[in-house]
Amino acid sequence: MIEALADFHFIRAAWLLFLIPVFAVWWLIRPRSERSTQIPDGIAPHLAQALKVGDTDKRKLNPVDGVMAIAVLVTLAAAGPTWSRAPNPLIADTAPLVIALKVTESMEGTDLPPSRLERAKYKITDLINTRSGARTALIAYAGSPHRVAPLTEDANILRPLLEGLTPAVMPLKGDAAADALALAQNILADAETPGAILFVLDDIDPSQVQAMNSAEADLLFLTMLPEGERLVQLDALSSATVAPFSTGDQDVTRLKRGIHNAYVDALDEEDQLDWQDQGWILAWPAALLSLLWFRRGWVIRWAFLMLFITHPSGHAWAEGWKDWFLTPDQQGQIAMNQKRFSDAADLFQDPYHQGYAMLKAGRYPEATEVFSSLNTPEAAFAEGMARIRNREYRPAIAAFETALERRPDWPEAQHNLEVATAILEYVETTREQSDTSEEAGIGADDTVFDNEGARGQDTTVQAQTEVAQPMSADQWISAIDTDMQDFLRNRFLLENQVQSQ
Repeated sequence: MIEALADFHFIRAAWLLFLIPVFAVWWLIRPRSERSTQIPDGIAPHLAQALKVGDTDKRKLNPVDGVMAIAVLVTLAAAGPTWSRAPNPLIADTAPLVIALKVTESMEGTDLPPSRLERAKYKITDLINTRSGARTALIAYAGSPHRVAPLTEDANILRPLLEGLTPAVMPLKGDAAADALALAQNILADAETPGAILFVLDDIDPSQVQAMNSAEADLLFLTMLPEGERLVQLDALSSATVAPFSTGDQDVTRLKRGIHNAYVDALDEEDQLDWQDQGWILAWPAALLSLLWFRRGWVIRWAFLMLFITHPSGHAWAEGWKDWFLTPDQQGQIAMNQKRFSDAADLFQDPYHQGYAMLKAGRYPEATEVFSSLNTPEAAFAEGMARIRNREYRPAIAAFETALERRPDWPEAQHNLEVATAILEYVETTREQSDTSEEAGIGADDTVFDNEGARGQDTTVQAQTEVAQPMSADQWISAIDTDMQDFLRNRFLLENQVQSQ
């Protein structure tokens, strides 16, 4: 609350000048209305009291007071009060998060059945599910840290990689939490906005804690210990958020709140993001005050005239009452907050927000059409995401290349370009193998033996050949059969070899 007050200001402060004529009119009209109720001099006091209608001396609020109060509220709303930044829909819904998971033999302890590591995976999965639309990266560390997955919004990429993490895939034993912190900060350095780093661990070497004090990002810790136990080493980190493991969802809720606070702080420090206009809040008290117009003696007849002047056409009435108070983009944002992405796509007029809503709603062809009409690196990146989810791999590659042309050295775009290229190569290779029947198993002229039927004699049979049917796109993807643990083990070993050289 204190930070919000420190950031409070008006976006369009020049509108506050209209308060001067508002108060001037108020000052001139109110005394005149009071003098009109006074009894002329020369009348006896007891007769003057009898001639008065009502107890006007006790009347503190007049119709002009209500009108001027509404004018003040509307003027303040037009000035655009604000105290927080508006999020960019193409960047993230919440702060970027890097999860550093400790993968050691101690994490295989069974005091949290089935094991600390498995329960940690469950908690990470729950946290990812609550951050729908937000980017999350994954790091595994023991004696050395390794990036498992870059920042991504797709939870389906993180889950299989997370399941494949076991102490057996880690090339070195130990506790390199400080090195994991450095790797996490490098990942966040490439993000559009500052984010947070979450360590999921059961213990930490005291020598590693000192490096945590100099962390640039917000630090969070999820301690995988039985309820009631804590890590005393983390007491030295006064600015970190420590969430002890709980059998319920209290720990995940606390972590989510800490990540959200990190996002709010990041928006306040990000000058490239627009301030969020909060003037709409003042519309509610102004609307409540306007109800006084319908009281006897308070009716302002020109209010209905102004209503018809501001809404002269029948189209506005057909759209409903929301159009009187909210713009289409504001209605679209409300739908986005309620996760009604398809409705939001139909309501938004801003192309960025509209395309993003279409992408979230799974309307990939429409999102592609919107993003392709924009000439920004973010639009090209979003177009590539829409195309790759629609299994249009060649156009997706072209879109990511365009994004890199518009913003060179963009790590996320470079990573997605490599992923799209690898998928395209795999699909084409699988299609060629399917078309040439290289994986058909038994083929023509293969020799088989039937000792019972031929009494031990060798016989040659002609296997029936069938025309190989091309595999569908879904079959190509589902045909991937990779041992994730072997993949991670080999990749981590290769990374260590490269670093040692």
